[in-house]
Amino acid sequence: MARIAYVLLCHKDPEAVIAQAERLTAAGDLIAIHHDAAAPQAEFARIRQGLADNPSVALVLQRRRCGWGDWSLVDATLRTLRTAMDAFPQATHFYMLSGDCMPIKSAEHARAILDSDDADCIECHDFFTSGWIRTGLTEERLTRHHLFNERRHKRLFYAALAVQRRLGLRRSLPRGMRIRIGSQWWCLRRATVERVLQFCDDRPDILRFFRRTWIPDETFFQTIVGHLVPEAQVRCRPPTFLMFTDYGMPVTFHDDHLDLLLRQDCLFARKISPGARQLRDRLGRLYAETGVRLAIADDGRALHRFLTGRGRVGQRFAPCAWHAAASLGSGRTLLILACKKWHVGKRLADRLRRGVGLPGVDYVFNEEGTACPDLGGVERSLAKRNRHRRALAGLLFDHWQTDRLVICVDPGSIDVITDFHADRCDTRVLEVICDFTSADLAGHARRVGLAGPRAAQADLAPLLPALRLDMAAESDRLQDAGFARFHRLRQNADDSEISVSLAAFLGIPAARALQIADPGTLFAD
Repeated sequence: MARIAYVLLCHKDPEAVIAQAERLTAAGDLIAIHHDAAAPQAEFARIRQGLADNPSVALVLQRRRCGWGDWSLVDATLRTLRTAMDAFPQATHFYMLSGDCMPIKSAEHARAILDSDDADCIECHDFFTSGWIRTGLTEERLTRHHLFNERRHKRLFYAALAVQRRLGLRRSLPRGMRIRIGSQWWCLRRATVERVLQFCDDRPDILRFFRRTWIPDETFFQTIVGHLVPEAQVRCRPPTFLMFTDYGMPVTFHDDHLDLLLRQDCLFARKISPGARQLRDRLGRLYAETGVRLAIADDGRALHRFLTGRGRVGQRFAPCAWHAAASLGSGRTLLILACKKWHVGKRLADRLRRGVGLPGVDYVFNEEGTACPDLGGVERSLAKRNRHRRALAGLLFDHWQTDRLVICVDPGSIDVITDFHADRCDTRVLEVICDFTSADLAGHARRVGLAGPRAAQADLAPLLPALRLDMAAESDRLQDAGFARFHRLRQNADDSEISVSLAAFLGIPAARALQIADPGTLFAD
């Protein structure tokens, strides 16, 4: 059975460190602790006194003064690993933690996961092609000499960087090694740790290289493990659940995040707010529990992207200059079907193509794989289509040699509709309002990635009211936008109302509109 030795780096709150060590070791695990030498000596003395009688705890006595982003963090980790290896010969896995981490699964569950998969769990993405770095320096983390800590000596850090750029000074990367990058929170097997430490002893040149890189804790272990361990034995994902903001800062979890954290497919979470006492208490008790079965949805990152990616509605992105300048022309009519149930929108668009002879495309600005004619390349990706909306629409008019075109759009894409409404062409909008059951909402959540494929219906229940309100808000925004020729077709309306709405949208008689719509089958699921 797996026996975990936790490698804990900490720099504050000795009482929390003692509590964390007692909690983990009470469940049968081991822990080696490095307390930052920059912290008051009294704090380390308190940790030492509080854990003196616990044989499952080992303290690093030769401590390092650590600084964010520099080699000291890697050195402290290596010292803690060596301490753990010597103190705990029975340990099978070594799990990197910080003082802000808390378990989100039981010890029983963690051991079962490690026993079931003989592999190392560490992110090892390619440094140059993965796009893992969101902000700040990229390749210059490696190719420049970083002699100063950016947090403590900001002016010296950037002055040294500017001098190297001006003189064209660049470092060569280690030969025969592919530089990797990823989260500094990992879990490695004992054999892997032995190989890493031996590699450090045998290759001082590699240590010298990383000593002068910036933020080496995101590249050092990732590169060495990726170099030493076969790819089939590496799980390229962190065992600790963490998320980052658009600015590259870690998301902090609070008391109301309990249900979210328990649903994630990870063993620990970072970072837990020091003030989230209820959350810390509940997660602390969870680790010692047995027989716990938790439903795994693994939807945290998707939910975070959904909630933070919306921005301030109508103000997140400015229109592109070429969109504002381009025009489809005053002699053309663009008919936009805005429908949240995409299969209903596509069904109505198909009936318009067959019944009225209107050419068009379905959700061309929302769906990557939508069928689209060859337009010279602008149609090949969703990003290109959205970047050149009016140009794409103009090419569609030209392709079919028509002055009337129908497209389907998700109601959430009000920026697309607004863009076309500002054009000199005759833009008409028909919002098709469908009824959504709880099953419909759950299916929508899975389709857009808000819920994982393994998420149970009961786990989705707290999310459904928010989705329903979000859809209602999208509909309200469409109505409040003030589009000149805006119509609504409701699923629960009678035939006469449906026929009038569709007739006004298309400019045809109501009887003909009702025949085309066929409300009895239009909204069928």
